[in-house]
Amino acid sequence: MQADLSPVIAATAHWLTRAYPPTGGALAAALCEVQARQAVTVAAWLRYPTAMDAALVGMVGPGGSARLDWVTGADTAAGRDAEEYAWCTWVDEVVASWAACLLTDPGLAERAVADIAGGEHTKGSPAVFRRLLAPDPTDRNAAALLRHPDLLADVAGLHRGGLLDRLGPDEALAA
Repeated sequence: MQADLSPVIAATAHWLTRAYPPTGGALAAALCEVQARQAVTVAAWLRYPTAMDAALVGMVGPGGSARLDWVTGADTAAGRDAEEYAWCTWVDEVVASWAACLLTDPGLAERAVADIAGGEHTKGSPAVFRRLLAPDPTDRNAAALLRHPDLLADVAGLHRGGLLDRLGPDEALAA
């Protein structure tokens, strides 16, 4: 059994950066990829908090990108070469939606990172998500499309309620 979420994380981050590409050259592409990967990693660790959860998704697969492609208007599956787009089967719609929420809402991203801090995935070493939590101007420019709330609204809205349920009530709002 595979208890590693790396195929889901890699495919979902790749989908996000293809749907919301970087603005600029090679450095912008790298910075955009890092931000997408950090958001997707946090989202995947929230969605699959235990090794057993990760192993189960590794066995059954996450579902693919079909609905995400349709929501973003990129549903051109008919013209796809099956081998070229096999990675799309490892895209997790919920993880992509949660990552979109984290990329567009800094407060939600902070809550999510705090939530995973004591989880199984972060045992042994602290996880650092600086580019997700505190992007500098270069990061923001590189991922202008990836962090644009209006552009990501349809994807983020798919499963935002589930993310909010998973994180529980916001203490700042409850006080």
